[in-house]
Amino acid sequence: MISEPRARERSETELTQSRLGMVVDALSMVLPLERPADAVLRSWFRDNPQLGARDRALVADTVFATLRHLRWLEHLAGGRGPRRLVLACLTRIAGYNQRALQKALWPGEAEWLADLRTREDSAPDAVRLSMPDWLWERLGNVFADDQRVALARSLLASAPMDLRANTLRARRDEVLATLHSSDIEASPTPLSPVGIRLRGKPALERHALLTGGLAEVQDEGSQIVALLVDARRHQMVVDFCAGAGGKTLALGAAMRSEGRLYAFDTSEKRLANLRPRLKRSGLSNVHPQLIDSENDVRVKRLAGKIDRVLVDAPCSGNGTLRRNPDLKWRMNPEALAELAAKQTSILRAAARLPKPGGRVVYATCSLLREENEAIVETFLAEHEGWSLLDVGELLRQAQIPLDVSGPYLRLTPSQHHTDGFFAAVLARPS
Repeated sequence: MISEPRARERSETELTQSRLGMVVDALSMVLPLERPADAVLRSWFRDNPQLGARDRALVADTVFATLRHLRWLEHLAGGRGPRRLVLACLTRIAGYNQRALQKALWPGEAEWLADLRTREDSAPDAVRLSMPDWLWERLGNVFADDQRVALARSLLASAPMDLRANTLRARRDEVLATLHSSDIEASPTPLSPVGIRLRGKPALERHALLTGGLAEVQDEGSQIVALLVDARRHQMVVDFCAGAGGKTLALGAAMRSEGRLYAFDTSEKRLANLRPRLKRSGLSNVHPQLIDSENDVRVKRLAGKIDRVLVDAPCSGNGTLRRNPDLKWRMNPEALAELAAKQTSILRAAARLPKPGGRVVYATCSLLREENEAIVETFLAEHEGWSLLDVGELLRQAQIPLDVSGPYLRLTPSQHHTDGFFAAVLARPS
């Protein structure tokens, strides 16, 4: 996630050879795209501890902007050479003028940069909007052409920073008042009744709101998915793929820490990341459970006993490309097919848990039909008596001001200013 300074500020900031060189070096480490970019950058920063906040911001901003616009920049630069990509990004995306770069340029680069404009009109939409062809084509199976262009354009922007007020410990207006008293600009999110949107990217890691568990960083779309579960006091609820627990904590707060909430995951590391957050939250009804697969005996013991199940299924994550732009270059259609098989298996296993009349919410942060509607349709064809509930009606009951047509929830950054999410609510027959 990056915070981009205004173009004027950038154009007035001169870059030296050494500062440009460190950006090129960092990008060179990321570009094999064999590991998540944020993990590679964290390692690179550890290896370069002498850098101040200003230099670290320059590196992170430029690397992530390059990844967002990678295909377009490759078109302009004529390849994937890190130095030319960085220079193209700084001038064509970040707004640096040549005067600001002149001390950092090698002989001939000023003329090369001036020539970049001549390449700008000769690219198709998928190149101009930096989408892999396969992803661009599959988005066309879901969205009309104008919607697809608007979506792709929105995925090139930096995502906002949202918080969820932990209503077990503080009301939203109290969290907002605390932020304002800290000179942090923030406002209520338009859809989630417990969400807060920050202006810019303030450093909050050590703020008392987070360290004291009064608020958690969570995208508004993720909050809405958790609210759609309709978890209530005294219920038995399962977060089937809990991960680091953002939605788990939201479910626990909705339950007012009453009842029993199981947080299942196959990764010990992810559950370990949940534990300090759980301790800060004040929740006492959450029970993290490490499982070896969706068919673990711990899962089977709960068959027919659960009121609500959230399946936040592992997915391609293309709805989060504003935050994780490298995903579009690391994912491929073959991996997508493997994910769909896993999603189908997980949903089948999770469906054993609800009691008669109970519900399963199937959700992903993907925008693709293969991971969403197709999974749900296959499940319904295999499970007689199960039904698809009207998401629009459920949102109205939850007093979430979101107009949804059709049986599914689909959130996009272009339309809703959230990460991309899909959700379907499935009901077991009584």
